[in-house]
Amino acid sequence: MPDDRYIHGHDEPVLRSQLWRTAANSAAYLLPHLVSGLSLLDVGSGPGNVTRELARIVAPGRVVGIDRDPGVVALAAAAVAVDDAAEPTPTAPTPGLLSPDPAAPALPTNLLPPDPTGDPAANLLSPGLPIDSAASFHAPDSSVAPGTNRVHPDPSTQAGAPTPAPAAGEDAAPPPTAHQVTFEVADVYELPYDDDEFDIVHAHQLLQHLSDPVAALTEMSRVARPGGLVAVRDADYGAWAWYPPSLGLDRWREIYRAVARAAGAEPDAGRHLLAWAHAAGFTDVTPSTSTWCFATRAEREWWGNMWAQRAAETDFARQALALGLTDEAELAYLAEAWQNWAADDDGWIVIVHGEVLIRVPEAPRRGGVGPSLDLWARRSDELTGVGAGPGGLGGRPSGGASPLLCEDGSAAE
Repeated sequence: MPDDRYIHGHDEPVLRSQLWRTAANSAAYLLPHLVSGLSLLDVGSGPGNVTRELARIVAPGRVVGIDRDPGVVALAAAAVAVDDAAEPTPTAPTPGLLSPDPAAPALPTNLLPPDPTGDPAANLLSPGLPIDSAASFHAPDSSVAPGTNRVHPDPSTQAGAPTPAPAAGEDAAPPPTAHQVTFEVADVYELPYDDDEFDIVHAHQLLQHLSDPVAALTEMSRVARPGGLVAVRDADYGAWAWYPPSLGLDRWREIYRAVARAAGAEPDAGRHLLAWAHAAGFTDVTPSTSTWCFATRAEREWWGNMWAQRAAETDFARQALALGLTDEAELAYLAEAWQNWAADDDGWIVIVHGEVLIRVPEAPRRGGVGPSLDLWARRSDELTGVGAGPGGLGGRPSGGASPLLCEDGSAAE
């Protein structure tokens, strides 16, 4: 089994970036395919904030998040323990409060983007802060054509904005509980689960760190039920674009890609996802792309200062030094380049991601359509208006296959 290493590590600036992520800004391509009752495995779940959001969507379906690092798994599990004890309020569909627990790992502070209202303390990860609503700093733009999924600032979801109350007649969604979502230490190359155990297997920013992404996809598909989905999304560092031009940022990217490749990984993973899926033997693959964009003053300060620290103070920097790719003076120069970019009123950056949805091939089913796939089939019928027909459930051929849903809710041919 490959002994891959996560080149970012889990220093505070890295966790700051990871805790900013939400299901909306990091898994929008998957969300139309999630329905209540599905089971989901999140591979490389890190601190677990995206996992917990996905768990709310598929509740009461079982959700498991895994990571190789015991410390970050403990952090994720501590957040669920607090969720489990919290009482949801009518105006907070996603409370997910994080508060101090003497038995839990210490939580870092200052992990979220700055509040556009100007309050420097508004987004500290502190007792009483609804982390999931505060982390929803970006939301997908519904005016953009399906498949683009551009992520942009939305004042209604900016950090510190109130969480909207449920619509009339709707119940507030409770946070996931320890009975529904768990976090475990495990390795993607040897998943400790049975064949066909999950409806969805999801990984975000994982394959770029692996020396054998094809083997990982194969193992992920093993634990996915026939007709289920394997969903992966990864950044493509070679496709990052920024303005104004910066020799310092050019050099940062050169060193970053060299460190990643020295570890046997592929930093430009986004463009490789479709090819890796094909190499793993899959034919029913839906590719897409989406971006993060940071251009306002608050966004630039948060993103640029976070990467300035990551360039000089994290495992990436330590590995770059150990490999002889740079020295302390140049690392300081790279950090300054990020700070200069953040301070420029014209500063703009786009982070390009590749995505693939892999439909796991159907196999002879024992007992026909399983209960979880039946949920999928019913949801397909609701969205497409298809009724039961001579082919079996929902007019589909017998055997339990349910169509891949397009971004607009229609069924793919």
